[in-house]
Amino acid sequence: MSLAISGLYISLTALLIIALAIRVIKRRRLHKIGIGSAGNGDISLACRVHENLLENAPIAMLLFVVAEINGTSAMVLHIVGIVWVVSRLLHAIGLTKARGGVHFGRMWGVLLTWAVIISLVVINMVNFISSL
Repeated sequence: MSLAISGLYISLTALLIIALAIRVIKRRRLHKIGIGSAGNGDISLACRVHENLLENAPIAMLLFVVAEINGTSAMVLHIVGIVWVVSRLLHAIGLTKARGGVHFGRMWGVLLTWAVIISLVVINMVNFISSL
């Protein structure tokens, strides 16, 4: 069984993780802070954006793999995958722009992230029930 679709969205997520990590490194170098944030708000925010993705990606991607293994249609997987990538980009941009406050990207990014996770849970539960 091929997991090509999961592989695509896991790979795109990994690239976003690396991009956000590079962003943290650049800010640490700019402010000459080797580890942590030393109370620097710019670094703390960059770390938080990166950490938020790291908190959500494992469960979303695991649910995605299980959905693909269980035969979810390619169209559904691509829709969910595209919404996932867009939601994480929106969240990263929105949280950065909002600097901890309210922003369109932050709000919609988190709502769409949750929608993806809940959708995958429902898909996997329906797959389970239909396998009985």
